[in-house]
Amino acid sequence: MDLRHSSTPLTGMLLISVSLLFTAAWSLGINYGQIANNLPNAKAVVPLLKSMGVARLKLYDADSHVLKAFANTGIEFIVGLGNEYLVQMKDPKQAQAWVNNNVKCYLPATKITCIAVGNEVLTANDTSLSAHLFPAMENIHSALVSVNLDKQVMVTTAHNLGILEVSYPPSSGVFRRDLIQKLSCILDFNCKVGSPFLINAYPYFAYKADPKQVPLDFVLFESASGIVDPVSGLHYDNMLYAQIDAVHSALQKIGYKNVDLQISETGWPSKGDPDEPGASPENARKYNGHLLKLMKEKKGTPLNPNSDLNIYVFALFNENLKPGPTSERNFGLFKPDGTPVYDLGFNVTGLLSSNTTGSIGGSSGGSSPAGNPPNGYLSITADDAVSIVCSQKVNNN
Repeated sequence: MDLRHSSTPLTGMLLISVSLLFTAAWSLGINYGQIANNLPNAKAVVPLLKSMGVARLKLYDADSHVLKAFANTGIEFIVGLGNEYLVQMKDPKQAQAWVNNNVKCYLPATKITCIAVGNEVLTANDTSLSAHLFPAMENIHSALVSVNLDKQVMVTTAHNLGILEVSYPPSSGVFRRDLIQKLSCILDFNCKVGSPFLINAYPYFAYKADPKQVPLDFVLFESASGIVDPVSGLHYDNMLYAQIDAVHSALQKIGYKNVDLQISETGWPSKGDPDEPGASPENARKYNGHLLKLMKEKKGTPLNPNSDLNIYVFALFNENLKPGPTSERNFGLFKPDGTPVYDLGFNVTGLLSSNTTGSIGGSSGGSSPAGNPPNGYLSITADDAVSIVCSQKVNNN
C-alpha cells in the first residue's frame, strides 16, 4: 500500500514526561508505523521518544513530516522503500531521484543510516516482485555512491520467518531451497556494502497457530524448563532465542556465519479476535517487558552468548486502519492519546491534546503470518552482531 502523509500540526501540546525503568546505556529501537487516522503529529512524538531513550526508529516509507520533525535529535532512522516502488527502481534514474528526494535532502540534520528496500518480498508469493528486489537494492546503493552517501547510509531488505524451511531444533535451521540463490545474492550484497540482514520475527504467531502445542510460558520468556537442542546440547529458555539461533544455523550452512543479523520487527498484540489466543494486555506486557529487560542486559543467545541483541520493537502506536484481524491494530506500546496500552515501566504524567493528524499516516509493514510456522513451532527470528565480519566464502569472492 502507498499510504502517504498529509498531516496537520497539533494545536495542542504533547506534555509527556517519561522515565524508563531500564536506565542503563542501551539502544532501544522501535517501529513507527502510521496506518491510522488518529495519531499525533510527528513533532508531538519527539519528546515522548526522547524521554524513553529511543535511539533508533524504523519507518515503512520516507515520511517527510517524520524526517523533518526528528531533525537534530540524533535518533537514527531506517527508512523504507515500499514494495510498490520496486519495479520503478530497475531504472537507475528513478533510483537516483528516490534517493535525492527521500534521503539526501534530509541529511545531515536527520540521521538516516539505512534504507530497507521492500518488506518481506521473497515470501510474498509474487515471483515478478521478487525478481525486482535485488536489482532495486543495487540501484539504490549505486545512487548513494553517486552522491557519496554509501558510507553513511546502508541498503538492505527485511525478510519474514517464512524464508526458513526448517527451524527446529535451532541447530537444524535451514533456508528454503527455492530461496537460497536469491538469499545468497542478498547476503553477498549485505557483506559487500556492510549492511545488516534483517528478519521480522513474531513468536506470537507461532503460539496463535498452535496454542495447544506451543507452551505459552516458553513464548513469553517465563519457562522454568525450556528446551534442549538434541543436536547441539544448548539449552533455550525462550522461543525468541531459539529462533535467533535457528537463523544463525541456516546462515552457517550456506557460508555466512558472521553476517550481521538484526531483528527488524518483534512484538505482541494487546487485543485480538476470539480465534486469536494469547492476544491480551497482560501477555503483551510480559513479552515486551521481558524483551526490554534482555535488551538492556545485552545478553546473547546460547549459540552466540557474547553478541548483543539489536531489536526493533513493533510498534510505537496502535494503528486503527490496519487491515486484517483485530491483533493487527493492537501491537502498539502506546494508544494514540499518548498513554501506555499496558505498564512497561513508563511513568506517563501528561496528556495528549485530542487534536490529531486527522488523516492516514505513512505505511506500516508489521508482519502477518504466511500460514502456519514451518517445520514445528519455532518459526525464525534474527539477531545481531555488533560489527559485520563477512564469511570466508564472501572474503574469497
